[in-house]
Amino acid sequence: MSAVITSLLKAFGQLGDPAVLRILAKSMAITLAIFAIGGSATLYALYHALIAWGVGFSAELSSIAALIFTLTAGWFLFRIVAIAVLQFFADEVVLAVERRHYPVEAQQARALPFREDLSNSLRGIVRTLLVNLVALPVALILLFTAIGPAVVFFLANAILLGRELTDMAWLRHQFEPETGSPVSPAQRFALGAAVAGLMVIPFLNLLAPILGAAAGTHLLHTCRNANAK
Repeated sequence: MSAVITSLLKAFGQLGDPAVLRILAKSMAITLAIFAIGGSATLYALYHALIAWGVGFSAELSSIAALIFTLTAGWFLFRIVAIAVLQFFADEVVLAVERRHYPVEAQQARALPFREDLSNSLRGIVRTLLVNLVALPVALILLFTAIGPAVVFFLANAILLGRELTDMAWLRHQFEPETGSPVSPAQRFALGAAVAGLMVIPFLNLLAPILGAAAGTHLLHTCRNANAK
């Protein structure tokens, strides 16, 4: 798995690139705006619902209960929202990495038509939602184990992220639809697991989607070059 580690280190090394910083600023701003608006609306609605139902017994307890629920929902939804936002900046991340590290490959890549690009982004968002929805019942069954739900979502998102983060680059170099990605399932999972781990660390979770997309691009080209030899 040295290729995955090397790819992640290269991604960290390009964080100071102005092109990457611009993408990072845009994706972080949109992600935080979504959570600020959605979280405020959820907190307001739930607080008033608890007061109306008399569940909270007092305005203070209702406020605390609403806040806990909102923060928990935000933690659960962060990966989904972050990857959904990144889908719309995927090409920019891949281009920034390829122009700096793989200029020849960047010239050979195909430009994705808007309809195909939008379709790929929407499919990625739907996959993210479906995978997490499928994992939810399993997590609920394991709720009594305390750590079970976290493990279930970690594994589900590791598999999901490994595919999404490498496909962002692969689609630009996949000239035949039936051609499979040169990145092995094990490498995809290792990359996805690393990025899923970063997503639970404060502050780094905001950088994780961009780092993952950049690392996925490095990993793809490493595997392509290795297979070409």
